[in-house]
Amino acid sequence: MEEVLPAVQQARPAQGNQVTVATQAARGNIVRRAVTFYQEVIAEMRKVTWPDWPQVRQLSILVISLSLFVGALIALMDLVFQAIFVRGLPSLFGG
Repeated sequence: MEEVLPAVQQARPAQGNQVTVATQAARGNIVRRAVTFYQEVIAEMRKVTWPDWPQVRQLSILVISLSLFVGALIALMDLVFQAIFVRGLPSLFGG
């Protein structure tokens, strides 16, 4: 902290033309930036470990099965709550 603080305190504020130059430099050539971005994306995608077909099939079956189970559970809970609140409670109060 003590080593960095004196350098920060001694730094002079940017002048108007320096801010403009820095902004223009940050924009740069949009084509060059797009090509660089594309190359970096390709490099990162090569590092990805893609699942093979048996893994995709197994996990897809698992997701579909789990979705069907949760849907059936919600349907069962709906029937139970409907029996309690729509049919059960009104009959207790003479309705």
